[in-house]
Amino acid sequence: MNVDLSAGSPRDGVAWPAGTLLARLGARARADLLDLGSPRAFGPGRVLIRQGEPGMHVYLLTSVRAGASACVKVSARLANGAESLLDITVSGDVVGEMTLLRGVARTATVTTCSPVRARVISGGEFLGFLARHEEAWPAVGGMVADRLVWANDRRLEFAGYPVLARLARALSVLTARHGYRTSAGHDLGVRLSHDELGKLIGAGRDAIGKAVARLRDEGLISVRYRRITVLALPALSAYADHHMSR
Repeated sequence: MNVDLSAGSPRDGVAWPAGTLLARLGARARADLLDLGSPRAFGPGRVLIRQGEPGMHVYLLTSVRAGASACVKVSARLANGAESLLDITVSGDVVGEMTLLRGVARTATVTTCSPVRARVISGGEFLGFLARHEEAWPAVGGMVADRLVWANDRRLEFAGYPVLARLARALSVLTARHGYRTSAGHDLGVRLSHDELGKLIGAGRDAIGKAVARLRDEGLISVRYRRITVLALPALSAYADHHMSR
């Protein structure tokens, strides 16, 4: 999912990342959705949704500033305590909709990666929005389908490729989805620790550390605390393709 600045909202001039729910909607439906619920601000590291708990409201992520997007991480824990990072979600999307649509307890935990502004929308309001706008259901369906494709791609890569290739691919995709240009290259757009990167691609901390060091030594990325800059995105993508074809 590339960041496409052509998908702007005529109401407020905001350019929503392509593929997000707000980018998929027409101006009228987008303005309606942006009027629902109440705006809230959350600091980084705040749990918005906790796996296993009840709750029928959704969060519409709205924070947008020049060059970056607010983001949340979606994770789930197995009965044995193992945790997996399922997805990264950014401004323009909703989180919490699966519980509402399926009528079950929360299936994942959603935690802010950065300062986030969001509209907290009740289940009734969100279902009413879906009923009012014919385009809304296909837009939500497309958003959910993209998440499933992301998850399926990661699962396939777990089985078939080494950690180095999986990490290079994940960094390429995350940069394309959420990153932004800097003087040095492309900021990843999200802050992820080695542990979180490992959970995202199914690798241990030591293996991630070695893979990060290898990509850094190859001149493809630079690394600071929880911050990765992709120095040459086409080269990183080509590097992932090469190591996946071996």
